[in-house]
Amino acid sequence: MSTPGAALLNRPSVSGGGKGLAMQLLLAVVSGGYAVGAALNWGSEEVAEIMGDFGLSAAGLLAAVSCYSYARAIDSRERPAWLLFAFSSLMGACGNAVWGWYEVVLGEEVPKPSLADFAFLCFAPPAIVGLLVLAKRPVTRAGWVCLGLDSWLIGGSLLTLSWSLALAHAARTAQSGAPGSVPRAALSLAYPLLDIALVSMVLVLHFRRSETNRSAVNTAIAALALTVLSDALFTSPLLSAEYQSGQLLDAGWFAGSLLLAYAPWGARRIHPPPEPAGRPRPDRSHSRPITGSLPALTPYLAAAVCTLGILYNVVDGRKVDRMVVFTGCTVVLALVIRQGIMLLDNIALTQELAQKENHFRSLVQGSSDVIMIAAPTGTLRYVSPAAAGVYGREAEELVGSELATLIHPDDLGRVVHEVRRFLAAPPAEEPTTRIECRFKSGDGEWLNVESTVNRHQGGLILNSRDVTERVRLQAQLQHSAEHDPLTDLPNRALFTRRVRQALTGRRAGDRSTAVLFIDLDGFKAVNDTIGHQAGDELLVEAARRLQDSVRAGDTAARLGGDEFAALILGDGNRDASAREYQVREIADRLRTTLSQPYRIGGSEVRVAASIGAAFADPGITPSDLMRNADLAMYRAKAGGKDRVEMYAPQMQAEVVRKAELAGKLRTALHEGEFALLHQPVVSLATGEVSAVAAHARWRSAQGILFTPAEFLRVAEYSEGNAGGPGSAGQDASRTAELGRWLLEEAVEQAADRHRAGHGVPVAVRMTAQRLLDRSMPLGSVEALLTRHGLPSGALVLELAVSDPRVPFDDLERRLTALHRLGVGISLDGFGSGYAAISALRRLPVDMLKLDRGLVEGVVESARLHKITAGLLRIANDLGMRSVADGVDLPEQVLALRAMGCTHGQGMAFSGPLDEYRLRRALVRGTFPVPGGAAQPALAGGSPGGSMAIRRGSHNETPVPPT
Repeated sequence: MSTPGAALLNRPSVSGGGKGLAMQLLLAVVSGGYAVGAALNWGSEEVAEIMGDFGLSAAGLLAAVSCYSYARAIDSRERPAWLLFAFSSLMGACGNAVWGWYEVVLGEEVPKPSLADFAFLCFAPPAIVGLLVLAKRPVTRAGWVCLGLDSWLIGGSLLTLSWSLALAHAARTAQSGAPGSVPRAALSLAYPLLDIALVSMVLVLHFRRSETNRSAVNTAIAALALTVLSDALFTSPLLSAEYQSGQLLDAGWFAGSLLLAYAPWGARRIHPPPEPAGRPRPDRSHSRPITGSLPALTPYLAAAVCTLGILYNVVDGRKVDRMVVFTGCTVVLALVIRQGIMLLDNIALTQELAQKENHFRSLVQGSSDVIMIAAPTGTLRYVSPAAAGVYGREAEELVGSELATLIHPDDLGRVVHEVRRFLAAPPAEEPTTRIECRFKSGDGEWLNVESTVNRHQGGLILNSRDVTERVRLQAQLQHSAEHDPLTDLPNRALFTRRVRQALTGRRAGDRSTAVLFIDLDGFKAVNDTIGHQAGDELLVEAARRLQDSVRAGDTAARLGGDEFAALILGDGNRDASAREYQVREIADRLRTTLSQPYRIGGSEVRVAASIGAAFADPGITPSDLMRNADLAMYRAKAGGKDRVEMYAPQMQAEVVRKAELAGKLRTALHEGEFALLHQPVVSLATGEVSAVAAHARWRSAQGILFTPAEFLRVAEYSEGNAGGPGSAGQDASRTAELGRWLLEEAVEQAADRHRAGHGVPVAVRMTAQRLLDRSMPLGSVEALLTRHGLPSGALVLELAVSDPRVPFDDLERRLTALHRLGVGISLDGFGSGYAAISALRRLPVDMLKLDRGLVEGVVESARLHKITAGLLRIANDLGMRSVADGVDLPEQVLALRAMGCTHGQGMAFSGPLDEYRLRRALVRGTFPVPGGAAQPALAGGSPGGSMAIRRGSHNETPVPPT
């Protein structure tokens, strides 16, 4: 802060801006002008009498009106005091008005006594009572007694001094018996006695005033003191005989009245200045020792004044007046009584203090916390005995040490800053603060210490405890919250935060920063074959290799499962080809390292690594950067695994497209846009329809049925990548929903055909994963058959077993249960599946369905011809029926029949048919079997019509909506 700004803060805060200052200046100018006029005798005797009488009356009336208005404006215990001040000022105004009536209006000398004297005598009592109302009342009887004794000590001492100086002469005049001497003497005694009483109350109550509206009360006391001082000068023998209205003495009364008028309105607006910022607030009780000692010195000062009164008489050679002796004795007696009361109070306070000190010492010495008192210089003045157990250092050893030498250097700056800030804050707003730092123990170790800090005589009181274990636990919990428990690598939360720091810190805009997403190919097979414990050991070893392979400053993390990530910090290189080469080199090194054989439990295990990399383009967010790397990693897995793929924008576009397709799939399911078609399965020997295969088709808005190839690709993507990027898991659920719809619709229509007399079985394609899906309730197929009344042998499940992760034990139990109910089992895609031989060995298969890829090349390719012939011999040797899928040409029919294939489906006989055309075909019952270059009998037209041969069984015939 600038110097002018600091000076401005040190000024008193005056509400109303310059209004309060203007009132003070006006008061000073008016009072000074009156004093100058009185000193010059106002220029003439007549003006002097008017200003000395009616001017004082106007000032008193102004004070009366001001105090009365203020009393009406407030609502507190001060109201009676200000009403009494108003009445006192009114009496003074009336006295001066009467005085002016005689001198100015009537031109006569004011008689003594007169009505003015009565009014003046009524000035002091209301003011005395008003001061009593404003005073802080004692709370004990001893306090009331001390208040009375203090009043008499002051009043008696002043009476002794006044009697010795002037009042004795007035008393002797009254005793002389001269005409009119008694009233005059009584009046002369009344004025000083009332003034003495008023001065006594002013002095006593000045040290007992209430804190409420303190400025106004102080100003009122000053006004009354000024008035009393003027009265004392007026009653002195030197001035009373020669006094005339308008003299300089009147300026004291005039200024006292104006000051009393100003007290409630002007002085109460001034607030104490705020403490300077950055400087500790001083302790008021220690910064003003003289002012705080004046109340205790008051009795002795009073006794000294009384002694001066007596010595005056003795030194002057006068006879000691009995009044002086009597008053002096009572003052001494009051002083003795008061000292006795104070002695008893001191004894009681000493005992109470000793008891509290013992109690405090017991608490401090018995506390497990260390209590230290530091001087403003930072030196330790006191250390509790608990320091031996907490710090391993004796308390006596620490006393006298500098606190800064015991605090860790790295924490010292922060501690000093917090202490300075705390000392500069207002104590009412922030009585304590809490500081945590490292403290040097006796064995040289650094302990984590938490201290509660309080102010103490400009220094500090520190209540400290050892929190080292708590800090270690917090650090451990923080580490556990940010690191993977198995590999101890940073987890996803910490990795995301470091990516955010890399994108927003001083490296912001560095395009060479990259993120790598890493997935271990074949890890699930490790878990399934040699157990999860071995899988955990492999993950730990892979994490170690990854941590050792990244550069210093880069971050390796485990995101979950077998997925890892690495943050590669850039070097500011703006050359796109150079940065891509660098990151690809790092990624290839990681891939090679992670793909090396692992020694797990004495055996060698191999996994590969698919890595996706994405660069930090300008303006990219951490979530988008990590998403891009994830997409690139899945592209690497889809491209053959064990490879590195760099992110390209079209990857995100493909994800968006698949999400849109998934949305269309969801809409088609819920809006009922799918229809069910059936393709006949024909005996190659007789042409008889032996079964029908169910196919789902999508009905367009124009009433044309289309093969949902795009939908099927989304379904296959979802099933193969459940839990991958985007909403793959949700897409898998949509595919499962489509499969359930297909099965239920096929069973329901087959049951209707059976009731209509068409008892051919229906074949429904289903994957092994879907058959074992936990979301599909166990026994749902059985319940479906029972609900629709489909007889035994009327349902054939074409099972696709192509995933090696399928648990054959569970699949065998499930198919055996269905086979007992008469459900036929067909092995779909025979000749291309990974687990075909295992399926033949373990599963209850009734029928083999040759893969379309074999059938399409069985005529042209001698190699495929031999493979197909061999598979068909296996089927015949096992006593199974065989079905060729995709039989579209007569040549294929002849070749397959010659090799021993029993059934076929395809365009050589018929494409998929709606329910109406299917029933017409079932009524006919057979299809012509080509013996040479024969044409199929029905391909979407009328039963007796012909149809051109078309390749591919998924070309559809436009039909009206069903």
